[in-house]
Amino acid sequence: MYSFLFKYIIIGDTGVGKSCLLLQFTDKRFQPVHDLTIGVEFGARMITIDNKPIKLQIWDTAGQESFRSITRSYYRGSAGALLVYDITRRETFNHLTCWLKDAKSFANPNMTIILIGNKSDLEQKRAVAYEEGEQFARENGLIFLETSAKTAANVEDAFIRTAKEIYNKIQTGDFDINNETFGIKLGAPQKADATNTGNQNQSTGGCCGK
Repeated sequence: MYSFLFKYIIIGDTGVGKSCLLLQFTDKRFQPVHDLTIGVEFGARMITIDNKPIKLQIWDTAGQESFRSITRSYYRGSAGALLVYDITRRETFNHLTCWLKDAKSFANPNMTIILIGNKSDLEQKRAVAYEEGEQFARENGLIFLETSAKTAANVEDAFIRTAKEIYNKIQTGDFDINNETFGIKLGAPQKADATNTGNQNQSTGGCCGK
């Protein structure tokens, strides 16, 4: 049982590690051999915020241009988005503006977006400075973290910080929790002892397909 269900979407170019981030969060493992994600894959996990069990339902989208129309259909109905680039590939950073434009065009205006510079374990191959990601996030009102799906660095934090921001917006009335198009679903009333933070449900199949 959960108090709330939050729907997430993970977006960004092919090969930035979107599927790996999801797999690390839901299954606590890294899968170095992977296939490209075709269309959309799915993962879920329970977390706890403010002593309330919250289910994260996460849609992992394909980065290829040919799947962009499918991806766009998942923006509306998402409460949170992880916008991911690869710190070793500058072109994935350069494309962030396009991804953000899509998100702001097709998502609800209160969607929480976190910018993620993935593959921080490959510092020796870095092509995008931390400060550049930080500045882009600041200019666009985004949360910012660098992560490594391989070592799990900041992966947990990325998903949970996004959930905390969504939860805060519920508390301040920015989200209408009775309108499921905002990507939030109200769960059944919880008993006093129902504060279990189960670790995971099932995750997707492939990894880093993107």
